[in-house]
Amino acid sequence: MKKLLVTLAIALLAVSIASAKTYNITLFQPSVVGDTELKPGEYKVEVNADKVRITNGRQTGEATVKVETSDRKFSNTTVKYSNGDGKYRVQEIRLGGTNTLLVFPVS
Repeated sequence: MKKLLVTLAIALLAVSIASAKTYNITLFQPSVVGDTELKPGEYKVEVNADKVRITNGRQTGEATVKVETSDRKFSNTTVKYSNGDGKYRVQEIRLGGTNTLLVFPVS
């Protein structure tokens, strides 16, 4: 019974890891994601349900997002910002080659 539970736990972990989707983006200016200001550069975006993690190995920003599906594919990856307080806060990411739109909560 114990072996069965361990096997089941490992299988569930594998499924949850496999369900995370990863994309690449470039931030061209200092960008705020969640509570973290990320420097310009190349980043990996990992989407898992309603959570996003943006990392380049040295810096990581995490936030809750709403994942939406557009009726058309986006040709390029684009980042939309809000700038009400003088900082560029990520508001949306449209993932090129997909119809996936990540919408960040308004702070």
